[in-house]
Amino acid sequence: MIGRTGEADDKGYYEGLVYLPCTETNNFTPAIPKEKVDIIYLCYPNNPTGMVATKAELKAWVDYANAQGSIIFFDAAYEAFITEPGIPHSIYEIEGAKTCAIEFRSFSKTAGFTGVRCGLTVIPEQLTGHTVGGEKVALNKLWNRRQSTKFNGVSYPVQRAAAAVYSEDGWSQVQETIAFYMENARLILQGLKTAGITCYGGVNAPYIWLKTPGGLASWDFFDKLLTECHVVGTPGSGFGPSGEGYFRLSAFGSRENVQEAVRRIQGKWGEN
Repeated sequence: MIGRTGEADDKGYYEGLVYLPCTETNNFTPAIPKEKVDIIYLCYPNNPTGMVATKAELKAWVDYANAQGSIIFFDAAYEAFITEPGIPHSIYEIEGAKTCAIEFRSFSKTAGFTGVRCGLTVIPEQLTGHTVGGEKVALNKLWNRRQSTKFNGVSYPVQRAAAAVYSEDGWSQVQETIAFYMENARLILQGLKTAGITCYGGVNAPYIWLKTPGGLASWDFFDKLLTECHVVGTPGSGFGPSGEGYFRLSAFGSRENVQEAVRRIQGKWGEN
């Protein structure tokens, strides 16, 4: 993100990175790389596809990371939206994860803290990195040093608000809000499928990842959706090269707006 990977090629792939394509052909489940990588970024429930990983799939990543000496950055920002039983909410449900994984979460998605800037990072004491000379370094202590010298911390009122999220009343209210958005997601998913549009997600995440009708490019579909239906979403190409030909719709909105958006899309594509 700060230009240290090198230039991008004509397909948008940057030098120095190993890409993990998540597409319809692999059921949006990335294959473990054949080469050794230093850091692995996994996001589940996934943004933008809305897909999740099973315990078996995560175990394969943990085993690979431990064998290769890699570190997994596990983005679990949407774990509170998981509805299906048996789907892991944390990488630490997997045996061996504490020696290879860092997990982070966001109050923005769970409790509407967007703009307040509050989240949490879990770095197990067992997790180590290596210096250039091969010496082991405890990352928990390194992170604590960074936090205590370069960061003044989240403000006290925001900390109290974060704590209130996990109170009996707070968690009940959060769950009610999440259920509302997931019902929105269900309505979008059901409505678009009725219109003959191929869709994914919307079950364990507040996003619907759709395949653009008629093979339209992501931005062409954006323009068509905006000008003909007056509905806004996010072109899949904005999430990287593997997102071309897909489009993300969000369930974050009022029930009335969601229902109206679905009606407009059905009116346009349901006729075809």
